[in-house]
Amino acid sequence: MAIPRQRIALIAHDGCKEQLINWVTEHRDILASHDLIATGTTGDQVEEVLKAPVRKLLSGPKGGDQQIGALIAEEQVDVLIFFWDPMAAQPHDPDVKALLRIGVLYDIAMASNQTTANLLVTGLLTKPELVDKE
Repeated sequence: MAIPRQRIALIAHDGCKEQLINWVTEHRDILASHDLIATGTTGDQVEEVLKAPVRKLLSGPKGGDQQIGALIAEEQVDVLIFFWDPMAAQPHDPDVKALLRIGVLYDIAMASNQTTANLLVTGLLTKPELVDKE
């Protein structure tokens, strides 16, 4: 069975950007074969690592989290990888909570840490039907 292209949104708070970029680097071969969307600086960094195009939105605090949420509601995102910092107060915390809520509401695959992201990306390779809702 061919692996269907997934639309993967990538977000990382400032304190987690390095961790996300390391994760992206580790999984570059898998991620480069999918459609990637990212907020602000994260998108620039991911594009640099993958040498592949990334659809870049606004930074999270400037509306990027809301843009990702809108794409989820429009069924244009299949997977959300969001490394958020549980130890730092975020000025846009209501946006973060809204994004997580919309991801649950629309039943998309989501990971908020490296372990779960690893499981998700492995699932994309071996069990694509887990994220195929048709």
